Parts: sequence; structure tokens; C-alpha cells
Amino acid sequence: MAATASVGSPTSEDLAAEAERLFEAGLADLGYGEGEIARAAELTWKINRLKKIKNAVIPAHVYQRAEVIHGVADFVGDSYKLSRLCAESKAERVVFCGVRFMAETAKILSPDKTVLLPAPEAGCSLAESITPAQVRALKREHPGAPVATYINTSAAVKAETDVVVTSANAEKILSKLFSEHSKVVFIPDELMGRNLSKALGKKIGSELVVWKGRCIVHENFDSSSVALYRRMYPGVKILAHAECSPGLVESVDFVGGTGGMMDYVGRTKARSYMLVTECGFGDLARSRFPGKKFIPMCRLCPYMKATGLPEILRSLENPTPSQIVDLPADISARARRPLERMFDLAEPSRSG
Repeated sequence: MAATASVGSPTSEDLAAEAERLFEAGLADLGYGEGEIARAAELTWKINRLKKIKNAVIPAHVYQRAEVIHGVADFVGDSYKLSRLCAESKAERVVFCGVRFMAETAKILSPDKTVLLPAPEAGCSLAESITPAQVRALKREHPGAPVATYINTSAAVKAETDVVVTSANAEKILSKLFSEHSKVVFIPDELMGRNLSKALGKKIGSELVVWKGRCIVHENFDSSSVALYRRMYPGVKILAHAECSPGLVESVDFVGGTGGMMDYVGRTKARSYMLVTECGFGDLARSRFPGKKFIPMCRLCPYMKATGLPEILRSLENPTPSQIVDLPADISARARRPLERMFDLAEPSRSG
């Protein structure tokens, strides 16, 4: 892939206007100083012009850095939403600001597009907790049981499974699977699996088989602190991601994926909100709802924070082989089937 012609250098007026745009987008309210905004402005100015030349689109996960989300992203959301929007886009290139399994999912759904991952080292503890060989072993151990895999998995793992689920639709899809099967295998998130077992009234092991993977962010939240925060902040609404422990999930006001959490904040009125998930989501919520108060209780994901503006610019200018997401044709075709199965089960209009 050849390097593009230079987009040139911005004038002082260009930089001033770009810095003002970033300021108005809310970076200053999130703690960015004038120097940080000025440095970001030079990069965002170049990226936004270069992506037009390259016919590129930039999706950004909600956990990404604020300068990425507000500076260069064309759309923002969870991995499922982003992959669908990428597939619908007419862009030739997708610069995925997220982690590897997300970029792979985008490539599966957009095989004719060039998909770039600016930070090749951006992995995921859940995706790395299970291999295709381990999935095949589970299928031999539990013959006839459908394997539902959380979207936080590699393309190679998805290719071995029956249906993909997200935190938003997992309960609905597993309920449909249980209507036809006495046992279901759920991988790889152990904590989400235990939450699903309680929601569905299924026994772990005999009815719902779960794997041992965990998210390095969500497994570390302590449920014992919830009561303390409620005393400290009367009237607070506490929202937790479905990847958190069952003990924590039972003590909060809402549990779900990031999309559901954002919708909850938007449709409710509370004295304050606490978002128990990755810190980038809290930054995004404060930007979208500047009139609402948010109490910090979050943890940083080192994988999500691996993507910065310099990496995005380099991937657009002249991507390295490691930044180009490519999948074997057979893996891509086999992984697409459980994704399509998810669309059919979660979106009835697709199947009539």
C-alpha cells in the first residue's frame, strides 16, 4: 500500500480553528490543557484531511481516548454497532480505533475494505483467554450443545462457534437457544456467563457451561464499595457493565453494555451517576450530558488506550504490515456465519 501525497502543513489560522473546535467539543472540560489541545489539533487537522483523500472512515470505540473520539472519529459506539456501520459505509478503508477482535469483526463484515488497526498490540484479555482448539475440545465434551460466543473473541474462535452475542443481546439469544437445547456453552467471559445463568435461571455446568476468561478491567471492581458510595452520594444511580462480577451486578441499578448504559443515563433523572466500567466511557458520558453529575469509579484498559493520534496518522499515511488486518478466506467465511446467526436471532425482521 503506497504512501499518500502529503496533505501539507496547516496555517496558524487552521490550527487556531481546529483547536477551538476541539475545545468546543469538550476536551478542556475533560482536563486537557491548552498545550495538549494545540498538539492534538495539528494531528487531527492532518488526519481529517487525509482520510478524505484516502476515502477512509474512522470508527472509535467508546473506551477510546477523548482526542480520538472528539477529534477524528466518524462514529462512536460499541464493537457491534461499529462493525455494522463500517459494513454500511461506502469508504474504501476503515481505520478501527479499538482492539484487534473489533477490527477483525469489521473485516469479516467488510471483506472488500482495507481494515487498519493503528495499534497492532491492542489486544483483549477475553479474546486471548481461549483458542480455537479449546473451543473444539468443549464441543467434543458437550456434544449437541450450541456454542454461543461473546463478540470479544478472535475471528478464529468465532469460526468454531454457532452464534455470536453481545452484552446487549446475550440474554435474548441464549433464551432462544435454551428453547431448543437443554445445554448451552457460553464463552469466554466467566462473569458474564454467571450473570446470564442467574438471569435465565440455569445451573452452571449442567445447563450453562461457561469458560474461565475475564476482562482485566471489569473483574477488578469491588462490590463491597457500592454500599459505601450510596452513603456518600445519596440518590446516586450506579450502572455496571455485564462483564462485572455477579455480586456487583446484584447491587447496582442497571446492568448492561455500554449502549444500554448510555441510554439509561439519557432517559433518567438522578442526582448523580456512577458508571462502573472503563474510564473512557465516563469521559464520553460527561461530554454528551454536560448537565449531569458523574461520580468516578472506573479503571483504564491498557489495550484501549494504546491507540493515539500519531498511530492513526501513521496508519493512514503508510500503514505497516502489522497495521493491516487480514484474515484467511476460510476463517472469515466461517466466522461470518455465527455473526449472521446473531443478526437473525436478535433482529427478528431479518428472518421474517
